[in-house]
Amino acid sequence: MGKGETSAVQEKVIVPEVTEMEYRPKKVKMPVGKRIQREAKKNLPLFIMLLPGFIFTFIFSYLPMFGIIIAFKKINFVEGIFASPWNGLENFRFLFTSSDAWTITRNTLGYNILFLALGLVLNVALAIGLTEIANKVASKVYQTMILMPHFLSFVIVSYLVFAFLSTENGFLNKTILPMFGLDPVNWYTNPKPWPYILTFVNFWKSVGYGSIVYMAAIAGIDTGLYEAAEIDGASRAKQLWYITIPSLVPLMVVLTIMNVGKIFNADFGLFYQVPLNSGALYSTTDVISSYVYRMLAGAGTSSMGMAAAASFYQSVCGFILVVTTNYIVTKIDPEKAMF
Repeated sequence: MGKGETSAVQEKVIVPEVTEMEYRPKKVKMPVGKRIQREAKKNLPLFIMLLPGFIFTFIFSYLPMFGIIIAFKKINFVEGIFASPWNGLENFRFLFTSSDAWTITRNTLGYNILFLALGLVLNVALAIGLTEIANKVASKVYQTMILMPHFLSFVIVSYLVFAFLSTENGFLNKTILPMFGLDPVNWYTNPKPWPYILTFVNFWKSVGYGSIVYMAAIAGIDTGLYEAAEIDGASRAKQLWYITIPSLVPLMVVLTIMNVGKIFNADFGLFYQVPLNSGALYSTTDVISSYVYRMLAGAGTSSMGMAAAASFYQSVCGFILVVTTNYIVTKIDPEKAMF
């Protein structure tokens, strides 16, 4: 091959293969402080929305927690809370050696377990029933009717109950019982019927509001599931049993865990206002909340110590129940646990 002639064979130029990773610039790790500042700025509207609830919870739930020390002190109003002498567990000993401790614990647990179990069934059943009403106008009317009692104060509710149960002019004693040839009953001195009365009043007032959450959950269920089930020939009852109720189970578990935490915290208005604080009914209407109020309203510093001890006992039991219930749910199905 002569000089100046083009070579027929050209050498291949081998270029080393460079991957995309070698061209990708390395990320510079942002300092923690700047990351927090960036996230805070990004979520500022959400923090502002959260602020009122945080302030309310701090003022009414966390700030009063310093009062726990009252349960361990012999309060002297002259010296004040912090200067009053400590008396250890004396307030708790006095509380649990009295007959009141068993009565208020039994009533609180008994009513709340009943309200929790039966309320869950009624709330879900009512939510399903209202969503099954085809006529939208009728559905809205029924929702309004069952929701209205929730907004009534228990003071008003107590007068409504009194209008039925009054010995002299009550609707039951003046109208219903004479129709069956029965004698008038002094309802406010007879403790036996009050578990039924309080249960009826509680559900009459609360079941409408309690069903709203489940109605919202039902509205969020994918309608394609119902369409597929209908094509497969499933009846409406089977659609409710195999689609609606299983879809509500996670919400039912979370709400149940939250309600278990309040199982020692009975509704004060229901158990104090509705029975009109009748001493003859304490065996079936007295709960921890009403007992604490009566102790605080009673004369003497020892009553304040007992009230604080009962309230502390109530809080500790509620905390233990929440943690225990959530632990059990975690073992059964971790995805349905609250924390």
